[in-house]
Amino acid sequence: MEKEKAQLMFKLAYSKKNWGAKYDRLEHFKRFPNLKTIIKELEKTGWILIKNKPNYTGISLNPEYKKEIIEFIEKHIPELGGGYN
Repeated sequence: MEKEKAQLMFKLAYSKKNWGAKYDRLEHFKRFPNLKTIIKELEKTGWILIKNKPNYTGISLNPEYKKEIIEFIEKHIPELGGGYN
């Protein structure tokens, strides 16, 4: 499940650039089989921000933990080769 967490955070960080107040709809990540568990664990660590909107739930990465998040992604998806800051 660590790799799934890294993949979700990679998608938020690099594909969509969702840091801080820039949220993406949670429904866009439904391809992740353990999505609810991943979101719950990432929220507990403070790495992910959740915003409940009237029509959807938004998620974003917490910029306070940018260094830790990038290190986690690079550790669990080594094929990236780093350099994604």
